[in-house]
Amino acid sequence: MTGAFGSGGSADMDAPARRYRYVGPAELTALVRSDNAGRSIGSAADVDAWISARGPREASEPFTFVVDVAGVLRLAPRRSEHVVCAGGGEVLSAGEITFRADAGRWAADEISNQSTGYCPDPGSWPAVADALTRAGIAHPGGFTHEMVFRRCPSCRQLNIVRDRHYACAVCDEALPHTWNVDEGRLPRPREDFRDFRPRPGPGPHVT
Repeated sequence: MTGAFGSGGSADMDAPARRYRYVGPAELTALVRSDNAGRSIGSAADVDAWISARGPREASEPFTFVVDVAGVLRLAPRRSEHVVCAGGGEVLSAGEITFRADAGRWAADEISNQSTGYCPDPGSWPAVADALTRAGIAHPGGFTHEMVFRRCPSCRQLNIVRDRHYACAVCDEALPHTWNVDEGRLPRPREDFRDFRPRPGPGPHVT
């Protein structure tokens, strides 16, 4: 966790937010329909309605979220694809989120940028903070779980960087320290992703 609960964390209005396009498995775009995008959340009442409509088990799980290009938070059940939640469009951030009641108001409890469909940078947090603040939802001031996504400049493999080890899980090429996932690349085949965890053994782990 990067900060105490609060309603601050607004983005610098002079710095345009990065827009992330979908880079996940191409076949998942076929699931996008005009009637199944994520629920727009503009107020605490919207959160009430959303959680009340979920069963007890689902309500206790993290939800899929995106912040669309209009800066609106959208929610979908956890097993929903982020590209579906976003209606197939670009996003300002994406990940998973849980809520809890905090002093009579809703607060984002745990929140991550875990979306291998959009691979948002941890630097996308201000867009999330702004969307939560506008909806009157307290938040922790930063992602409680951050993921770092990088594309290998040599073999073009997508990687999740672990323990600050910036090396490709396929070819061991050094990975850049700045976000580079979307470099004119069409959505990837489903298997085209590596989750790098330094470990002994003969080769990289494929997920």
